[in-house]
Amino acid sequence: MLYLWLKALHIIAVICWFAGLFYLPRLFVYHAMAEDEPSRERFKVMERKLYRGIMGPSMIATLVFGIWMLYLNSGWLSQGWLHAKLTLVVLLIGYHHACGSLLKRFARDENRRGHVFYRWFNEVPVLFLIAIVILVVIKPF
Repeated sequence: MLYLWLKALHIIAVICWFAGLFYLPRLFVYHAMAEDEPSRERFKVMERKLYRGIMGPSMIATLVFGIWMLYLNSGWLSQGWLHAKLTLVVLLIGYHHACGSLLKRFARDENRRGHVFYRWFNEVPVLFLIAIVILVVIKPF
């Protein structure tokens, strides 16, 4: 029963984390297009609250519940699909921190990229999500 609760909480945390990973780069798109100071300041507040209030705690919860499930099912550590998934999770954590770095640049008014870059950057977590879900459900190796 504990495992099922951990799994449910892990899935909830993953959904919340990905919601932020999808939305923050979209805010960057709009922020990069903003032409007036009040709009730029509003985006700074929205980005900071999303990153610190939702994305950070959701990432931590995802990792805690995932590691706890691995502790209960340590046999999974010998399976190739899990190695691939964990590699993608590490890369996703890197993407999360890249978002944090971009957020800091926007906060200091030092953004040097246009909205088109952020539109492409916004697609990266979709690729992670597709690959991770396929690995977890199909377990191809």
